[in-house]
Amino acid sequence: MVIKSLELADFRNYKELNINFDTGTNILYGDNAQGKTNILEAIYISATTKSHKGSKDKEVINFDKEEAHIRTCLEKENVEYRVDMHLRKNKSKGIAIDKQKIKKAAELIGLLNVVFFSPEDLSIIKSGPSERRRFADMELCQLDNFYLYNLNHYNRIINQRNKLLKDLYFHPELKETLDIWDMQLVSFGSKIIERREAFAGQLCEIIKDIHSRLSGGKEELIIKYEPDVSIEDFERRMKENQGKDIHSKVTGTGPHRDDFSFIVNGIDIRRFGSQGQQRTAALSLKLSEIELVKKITGDTPVLLLDDVLSELDSNRQNYLLNSIGDIQTIITCTGLDEFINNRFKINRIFNVKEGNTKEITKLEKDFAQ
Repeated sequence: MVIKSLELADFRNYKELNINFDTGTNILYGDNAQGKTNILEAIYISATTKSHKGSKDKEVINFDKEEAHIRTCLEKENVEYRVDMHLRKNKSKGIAIDKQKIKKAAELIGLLNVVFFSPEDLSIIKSGPSERRRFADMELCQLDNFYLYNLNHYNRIINQRNKLLKDLYFHPELKETLDIWDMQLVSFGSKIIERREAFAGQLCEIIKDIHSRLSGGKEELIIKYEPDVSIEDFERRMKENQGKDIHSKVTGTGPHRDDFSFIVNGIDIRRFGSQGQQRTAALSLKLSEIELVKKITGDTPVLLLDDVLSELDSNRQNYLLNSIGDIQTIITCTGLDEFINNRFKINRIFNVKEGNTKEITKLEKDFAQ
């Protein structure tokens, strides 16, 4: 799977952009705040319909414009596809695949698989549970449309149930409708729990070997899924906690409170690991994500590295760069020293400055020498 080209119009700081990518390694370099990450964000939106930053559509549109456009051309299993996105400040986005409008975003999910790796991901181990749930959801939604369907319905029900819990203060007669929402919550939530458990098991099989090699054989990493409630106890817990939920006005039980633990040599590194251990585990997690996409889809994802090399020491840099040989990679950075020092093969280099990109051909020749 490769991205062949990307076109932007009035997206973030780009009035207009047309860039063609190589099937190998592409470097976007330049000073901070020039628009490098915006290119990766546009690609991510093309794959998932959402910003990796959690930004709303109106926030990615150029400040003085009412709409923006993203066009991504990709090739998958020797078939070319074109994804068009029409982002509007006051309306929902329009999406077309090969000029055919789609009604649901789920029809796009899975067409383009990407793995996004940013400096923020290096802190995923020590961050709160919401960041680890977000990681699992972002990957599972790309790989499993059934999971996406269940998660969307579960989140909608959580929001409606929480609204009802607040309304009960003024309308206590609505309490009898709570059981209806609880039944739906248990139904969709149980499917989420089941899939997250399988996901953790799949990752665990892959990550052991990767982390062992990354740590020089000194550490064994195990991922454990920590559901807030088991499928068997879900319905009972919802009934038991109704009174507490009414008092707190929020739903306190369910997979929206799940977590994942990372155990290195028997120690939970979320709480007791060093920063080096946590970063190594985060890198192992991202590399495992790549292998999982390969295993499930039978194809390689596109790897997006957002200025992450500057956050890694030379050993981790080398391991990462040596692990992505057969994957189309788009990397942002402020300088090229990491690649020069490691004599790493680069297929295409672009300088990004003030929302404009310029391909650098001389540097390509220099690197080849």
